[in-house]
Formats: sequence, structure tokens, C-alpha cells
Amino acid sequence: MGVRATVKDRVLSGMQPSGALHIGNWMGALDNWVQIQDVFDSYFMVADYHSLTTGYHDTRDLPQKVLDMVIDWLAAGLDPERSIIFRQSMVPEHAELHLLLSMITPLGWLERVPSYKEKLKELAQRDIHTYGFLGYPVLQSADIVLYQADKVPVGQDQVPHVELTREIVRRFNGLYGEVLVEPEAVLTEARVLPGLDGKKMSKSYGNTLSLGESQDSVKQKIRTMVTDPARIRRQDPGHPEVCPVFSLHKVFSDPKTVQEIEESCRQAAIGCVDCKSLLASAINVKLDPIRERRLMWQSQPERVEEILHEGARSAAELAHGTLNAVKDAMHLKPQPLNGNSW
Repeated sequence: MGVRATVKDRVLSGMQPSGALHIGNWMGALDNWVQIQDVFDSYFMVADYHSLTTGYHDTRDLPQKVLDMVIDWLAAGLDPERSIIFRQSMVPEHAELHLLLSMITPLGWLERVPSYKEKLKELAQRDIHTYGFLGYPVLQSADIVLYQADKVPVGQDQVPHVELTREIVRRFNGLYGEVLVEPEAVLTEARVLPGLDGKKMSKSYGNTLSLGESQDSVKQKIRTMVTDPARIRRQDPGHPEVCPVFSLHKVFSDPKTVQEIEESCRQAAIGCVDCKSLLASAINVKLDPIRERRLMWQSQPERVEEILHEGARSAAELAHGTLNAVKDAMHLKPQPLNGNSW
């Protein structure tokens, strides 16, 4: 089972359910998922167990967050006919494999994960000194190897997590035989978009544009964006390389427009108001088809839930086989009693 021959390599990726997504989530990960679903055998997971590692305090809005996020996935172009879309907690094998892998994972491996201490500082106001928070990389490893994923599309900051998974797989296979597939990190272009205030776009900063933002709302919010701080008057030459508005132009406008705006800004031939107006139009053009599909899926919440159930059933078939192989290798499968099975 450690070596698997398939027509396509398999990938697994996931997001914690945070509700409706913004254009930073779209460009940072979701757009890449849409592109790869025809290239790989693709599994996309709502990581709701992972959301508990820092958000266990209040889970009342978790179902709505899951629904809103999956609606945005579908609106952006994920296709349940071409990908397996499922909710982590609907496949119990995740929890069981996490338990088994935690038995062989040295504590020091977890304490050295870079994001562990970073998150403790970042979320110092929350009580996350828990076993679940320390052990979430093992759960992440279980997520990956449960589906025998060959590749894991990640940004540079997530590479240490995939490397930890590889170490856990090597340790398991060394102890019990070649059972688990050792995954490979596939670096993806992680576009970090500036928010309306120039900081990284993030819900926690309240500086986002959501995928469901109306055309008028996009125009109004873009008008408020910070620009080149050194350009005070309309006739002052601009410095597009430090302007958050221009950064978004490079993502959403066509190359010819980007070049024209850069040249015009440096020569003070275009003002910030007109530049922002062009950006709002470019973003709206890209969001229009997503808005259309989003409205359709919002009107069919039962179908969205059905997609998650169908995905969980498909995921569970593969997960069950992997877990059985792991338990067999660890001599945990029950033996017949007096000629009868348990």
C-alpha cells in the first residue's frame, strides 16, 4: 500500500470554515484548487476539526460557516463532478488515524513546528494551550495520508507541516512496514493581497472584499483604499510599487492596462480616483460570474449539504481502506472468537 499506481496523482487540500470567503482567499488558494481539479485526483476538505484547535470556545455558528464557505467554493468553480468535496468530521477515520499516529509522534517534533509558537503569540488572548492545538499537525498528517495523497498543494509557510507528515510516515513505515504513502509538497503561488487599509487582507482586520460583494459595494470600498502615501496632490508623480491599489491592479487588470496605469501614475497623468475606478471595474468583471453562481447555490442549501454527504461517502471508502491497513499493520484488528467474527 506504500506504493500506489494511479492514472492521476492524488491531492488533498483543505480550509478551516471561516464563513464567506474574500478575494484574498480566492487568489491565495481557491483559484489554484479550481485549476488543478482536472489535473489531479482531487480531494477538498472542510477542516472543521482543525477549526476547534483555536475556536473551541464557541461553535454555535460553525454549521453556517461551513455552508457559506462551501457555497463560495462552488461559486468559484469547484465541481463536485470532478472533485471530492467533503466535511472532515463526517469521516470518522480522521479522528481514529490521528489517535494512532499520535502514539508514534515524538513531542519534540510538534514543539518545533514554526507555526506553533507563532500562533501562541498571535492568539495570546485565547486559551489555546491545549493538547488539540499542540497536536493539530498530527491531525493534518492523518488527513493527508488517509487518502494516500501523493501531493499537497501548499504555500511556502506550510512546507514544514508537509515535512512533518513525511517524517511521521517514514517512522510509521519503519515500525510497521510500507503502508503509508509519503506525500510531496507542491509549492503554489500564494498571492497575498493587500486589504483596503494596505495591510494583508484578512477578516480580522476588517479590510476585505468578499466574493459576494455587490458591484456598488466594491466601488464604494475601493474608493476608500489607501494609496501611495507620498502622492498628496493630483499633479504629484506616483510610486505604484508601494501602492496597494496598483498591487490589486496587477492581479485583476489585464497586462496592457497594468502597464498603462504604471506609466500614467509615474507621470501624474492619472489620478488616484480614476485609478481606483478602473480597479473596481476590473474586480467586478472577475466577480460577476462568481456572484451569479453564488446566488444559485445560496438558493439551494439542501443541495450543498447533499454534496458534502456524497463527498463524505466517497472519501470514507478510501479512508476506511487506509485505516484498515494501518490497524492491520499495528496488529489492532480483532481476531475471530471461537470461529466467529466480532
